[in-house]
Amino acid sequence: MPQVHEAATHAFWLAGRQATGEATFDVSSPWNGRLVGKVSVPTDAQIEEAVAAAYAVRDAFAATPAHVRAAALDHVSKRLVERTEEIAQLISAENGKPIKWARGEVGRAVSVFRFAAEEARRFNGGEAQRLDTDAGGAGRLALTRRFPKGVVLGIAPFNFPLNLCAHKIAPAIAVGAPIILKPAPATPLSGLLLGELLAETDLPAGSWSVLPVPNDRMPALVQDERLPVISFTGSDKVGYAIMDSVPRKHCTLELGGNGAAVVLADYASDEDLDWAANRIATFSNYQGGQSCISVQRVIADASLYDRLVPRIVAAVEAQVTGDPSDDATDVGPLVSEDAAKRVESWVDEAAQAGAQVLTGGKRDGASYAPTVLADVPAGVTLSCEEVFGPVLTVQKVNGEAEAFAAVNDSKYGLQAGVFTHDLQTAFRAHRALEVGGVVIGDVPSYRADQMPYGGVKQSGVGREGVRFAMDDYTYERVMILTGLAL
Repeated sequence: MPQVHEAATHAFWLAGRQATGEATFDVSSPWNGRLVGKVSVPTDAQIEEAVAAAYAVRDAFAATPAHVRAAALDHVSKRLVERTEEIAQLISAENGKPIKWARGEVGRAVSVFRFAAEEARRFNGGEAQRLDTDAGGAGRLALTRRFPKGVVLGIAPFNFPLNLCAHKIAPAIAVGAPIILKPAPATPLSGLLLGELLAETDLPAGSWSVLPVPNDRMPALVQDERLPVISFTGSDKVGYAIMDSVPRKHCTLELGGNGAAVVLADYASDEDLDWAANRIATFSNYQGGQSCISVQRVIADASLYDRLVPRIVAAVEAQVTGDPSDDATDVGPLVSEDAAKRVESWVDEAAQAGAQVLTGGKRDGASYAPTVLADVPAGVTLSCEEVFGPVLTVQKVNGEAEAFAAVNDSKYGLQAGVFTHDLQTAFRAHRALEVGGVVIGDVPSYRADQMPYGGVKQSGVGREGVRFAMDDYTYERVMILTGLAL
């Protein structure tokens, strides 16, 4: 099995080539604290060089033939397949993600680059519109095509250190927009590895850089006028601070969630409840609960609440916790001990306010036991904010209308899951729920990487998903042809 090379010093990628700066920082495993690698930090002069190169190449890259961009994307997809186990080990080492989930993340990144290659070949063919519908438009035809808005600054989070970097890079390359990727400081190695694969392609110098810039040096990069598009995934606090600081830039923000799974009265057979409980338990704890669409709230109809909750508790207790490198492990550590301490404080606050801890509620270093709480008061942090940890609350409601109102009683609106067999109920949920995605018959944690993905309210603005990000990175430009015999 390929092994992660401990204590290696990783160069960054400046305008398509490897470079090193004057300082480094350590990347350590959140599971056992071992040193995974050292990362070189770009100097201010090197950051300026990357930005200048991206800005200089923007017109030439936009004019690059589709087959060139598609071939590069296909190459990255193929190489990810070839190096799956090595990359999964790297993700698990730097992030603490159980290896089985890390392998799944590599598989998703393979698809993201493949989807982008496919879209690059068919994107921007142009839409023709005859204008002689009015007399003044006789002989005129409008041809609308899309062109890049300019250089993209992609800011990726720690929780999916490979795939969410892929969601920044792949759509930008597909449309011919230069991109500067800033991976998360806790998990930069996966993003730097993508740079290694991109360096094997024929993409023009300057069209991409991967720069592990420390967070405290990001404001100048965010405000640089040569980077008109910002794609950020992370917390709502940071995301909206970025948007407020650059009101004239185009910002796509994929922010937090407070994912709800609704179990309605018609989902009442033993088989139904077993399925719902197992899906809820798995996806409240996968990635250590560090997913914007993990299940944080269960909203169950009173008619089945007493039968469902013990099943959920049993399924949560069956989650295997421990060493993320073990194939049997379902739940590993959080990204840091500080993150686990924060989760601990939120659960303790809820318990002190009267919530019942049905299982879990214990911290061990950076690990937090899978936890279920009932009777959580409305005003505590856990009921209002995104916990981003392996913690689940259960709530009893009377009927569909009350259930949907409970989902909407949140400042977030990313995705929701609704367990029902009724088609009419499914369409009512789609109409009523104030979220970016409604998953029927399953938890809110399903995401297909080609579909539009994003939220409403404080869950963000804009949409990811390869084709939809490509639209986001581009604008329509119309050409009007005159004197045609239509």
